Amino acid sequence: MINIIVAFPKMENAKNIKSILVKNGFRVNAVCTSGAQVLQHADMLEEGIIVCAGRLQDMMYIQLREYLSPHFQMLVVASAGLWEAEKSENVVSLTMPLKVHELVGTLEMMANSLMRRRRKKGRPAGRSEEEKQMIQKAKEVLMARNNMTEEEAHRYMQKSSMDSATNLAETAQMILSIFR
Repeated sequence: MINIIVAFPKMENAKNIKSILVKNGFRVNAVCTSGAQVLQHADMLEEGIIVCAGRLQDMMYIQLREYLSPHFQMLVVASAGLWEAEKSENVVSLTMPLKVHELVGTLEMMANSLMRRRRKKGRPAGRSEEEKQMIQKAKEVLMARNNMTEEEAHRYMQKSSMDSATNLAETAQMILSIFR
């Protein structure tokens, strides 16, 4: 099953998109209103599809794409003007007004692409429970020692991970070894 995260600045719109997807046989893992929430859920899933608006509460889709793992595909639902002004690689777009059959068909195509990639790599998707616990413990350490919120701790770990070219679990392990 493919992991899907739906993100729109208005929760009502996000829930409507989720409802459409669920009715058409997709499993939606999370519904978000901000890019930070998307990144937090994406780090726990490791791969999947993000269905989002061109502009979220805290960032544009282009910024979100930069922070996401390359194992995620992005489907942006936006007005033609926004999309034409800011085209980006590795992003599929649908223009407003949205047609249900276009959304479902595009998502099926993207899901098939992810499934093929997963079969080629021959690796299971997702993090082990041990890695998830280690990441959570590292966040808790950062929150306690640096007076951070969970989102701030997560973003810090994510940026550190990107800067040091390590995955999030390795970064969590480094943080835990430093503060023990």
